[in-house]
Amino acid sequence: MIETNDMKILLVEDDDELALWTNEYLSTKGFVVEVTSSGIDAIARIANSPPDLILLDGMLPDIDGLDVCRQIRPLYNGPIIMLTARDEEIDEVLGLEVGADDYVTKPVRARALLARIRGQIRRSQTISSSPQTQNKHTKKIVLNSLVIDKQNMTVVLRGEAILLSTAEFEVLCFLAERAGELVLRKDMISHLRGFDYDGFDRSIDLRVSRIRKKLGDDPNEPFLIKTVWGKGYLFTKDGW
Repeated sequence: MIETNDMKILLVEDDDELALWTNEYLSTKGFVVEVTSSGIDAIARIANSPPDLILLDGMLPDIDGLDVCRQIRPLYNGPIIMLTARDEEIDEVLGLEVGADDYVTKPVRARALLARIRGQIRRSQTISSSPQTQNKHTKKIVLNSLVIDKQNMTVVLRGEAILLSTAEFEVLCFLAERAGELVLRKDMISHLRGFDYDGFDRSIDLRVSRIRKKLGDDPNEPFLIKTVWGKGYLFTKDGW
């Protein structure tokens, strides 16, 4: 069981009834919940006092939730779960493209939401505090000019710090630990997302795409993280 006491969640939701219900429910589970209905206010709060997790409505009265996610992602590497009433694949794809880690459609079910929140927190805590991470032989991955510090969750490429979200960092570590090997998409989804690949899930592909951009890898002809069509990815040992 993960420890949730005093973990802060920022709920960005303009539906007063849903915000009240979510606040009360999560508070009973040990979370400290802050609520705002404004995207502008949310951006300021995150910049001044980053929460442990963000629940972000897709439609807000001042700034669209996707725009909020796009603006805060370069500054915030914690989990972001998008909430939206629009049950369309295109919305999920857009949310993941701008940096969301997960996606929940309304009406929100209490247990399902709690499971998603705990799952994201568990992944974040596993990266930074698992026994494997603490092992002195595995806490850093070094490939020429690329240095991945698993304990501190930092990435440095050619002397420049690269800011990744928790989900992006998790994908990068998974690939880097298997540098030079073909990593199957289905194995990545099973390990990182917790369910079997159904042939349609694009979350891993979108995260790899964001990682490529941040590492300066050519998205049209990637050299650092190669796509093996129909199978998965190959993280190169050279070129870093």
